[in-house]
Parts: sequence; C-alpha cells; structure tokens
Amino acid sequence: MTSKRRTIIITDLDGTLLDAETYSFEAARPALEAALRRNIPLILCSSKTRAELEVYRQRLQNDHPFIVENGGALYVPAGYFPHIAGGEWRDGYQRIPLGSPYAEVRKAFERLRDELSVPVRGFGDMTADEIAVLTGLSPEDAVRAQQREYGEPFVFGGPPDERFLRAIEEAGLHWTRGRLFHIMGNHDKGKAVKLLRRLFVQDGIAVDLVGLGNSLNDLPLLLAVDRPVLVRKKDGSFEPEINIPSLERTRGSGPAGWNEAVLKVLSDDE
Repeated sequence: MTSKRRTIIITDLDGTLLDAETYSFEAARPALEAALRRNIPLILCSSKTRAELEVYRQRLQNDHPFIVENGGALYVPAGYFPHIAGGEWRDGYQRIPLGSPYAEVRKAFERLRDELSVPVRGFGDMTADEIAVLTGLSPEDAVRAQQREYGEPFVFGGPPDERFLRAIEEAGLHWTRGRLFHIMGNHDKGKAVKLLRRLFVQDGIAVDLVGLGNSLNDLPLLLAVDRPVLVRKKDGSFEPEINIPSLERTRGSGPAGWNEAVLKVLSDDE
C-alpha cells in the first residue's frame, strides 16, 4: 500500500534542460535549485551515454536514477530502491537493460546500409573529432558519446532516406530522431519511465511524474508521465509530431523554457 505522493521530474537533456548549442543549463538554474531544496527527484532521461550522463549528474549534484540512450537501460544507484530485484551490478549501480546490445545494433546498421547502398554514417564510423564537429560537443564529451551500449546515432549523407528507415523497422529494430537519428532495439524512453514508476510504487511511493522534452524521441516519455511538457525549440518552433492530450507548451525555449515550466510545477505543488 502506498503511503505518500511525490512529484518526480523526468527530463530530456539536449535542447530541453541543456541549450541546443552551448549545452549549458545556466538559464534553468533557479528551477534546478528550487527542486533541489525541496528534495524533488530529477531523473535524467536522454539519448546520451552513461559516460556523458555521469558528468551531468555531477554538475547537477544529482544522485537519482537515470535513463541512458533513449531508454536503453535504467541505472539505479546502490540502495536507492531497497526492494529492487533483477538487473546487474556495475560500478555501484544496478543496471536494468531494456535494449539490445550495441554490437548487435551496429551489425544490423552496417548490413542494412550495405544492402541498400545508403550514404549513412554512424558514430561507429566517425572519430571523436568528427563527432565534436557534427554535434558541437567538446572533444572530451565526444569521446564519452562514443561509449555506446544500446544504440547508434547516425546521419544521412543527404535528405533522410525513407527506404533505410523502413528497412530498420522491417528488421525488427526501431529508429527515432532527436538532434540526430538513432537506430536501436525494442526500447524507448517511455518503457524506461514506466519501469521507474513501478519501482517507486513498489517502494511505497505514489508518484506524480512530470516529463519534459522537445523532440520526437521524447514522445514515449511524454506519453508515460502524468504531466507532459513540450519545450520550445531554439528556432521558436515546437516538434510538430508531438500533440497529445493535456500537453503543456513552454513560452521560452531550451533551458529558459524548462525553468519556466518547472517553477510552475513547483508552484502548483505547494
């Protein structure tokens, strides 16, 4: 039986909590500090790798579970959920995999590319310097972005090729799109969020999940939460493929919009 309710904030990073170009969260600092003071869990849910997210968890003074690579796995710090079962221990985390191993995904990516002769390149084809130029990441962060476990970011040499995207689906895999395209197994952010909700409930905590995102890969996340928030993109637009019931849209873009939305959540929660 649950004994209390708790607001949980689950957020995408790039273009949402982080500026799409500078990767700064400075504009969101007031809301971040307010949530920290009130001990409201902030769950990072990103296409980024574990190595990348560990850096941001340190910068954000964050010691909560986190979701990597578009829902490829949930990482839970030791002792966070006393009654958790399953998963595997790794470096002080209980890792619960939800996606297919990177080696399998990468092999399928190469096979489909060769069969269709599509000009497409994944991170496995690039140097860290090339990834840094493509994404605007620092050289150090580009190296962390290469440490994939569950999915392969990729870019087309020209316009997106619908044949390649269909072939991914026909192969029993999935693709999504954030800043880049991603090929992955049968997982998404929403499945990881639903697992996280179950873990809180098993621990006797009824939760109100607030989710924030800005791109197509965030749609499963926004569908899985109680209060979905779509953050405006830096060019002033919203992701056109996200239009769900009870969706809130921010006035500001990126971390400024995130700050606005989370301060409103905290105000409503008082």
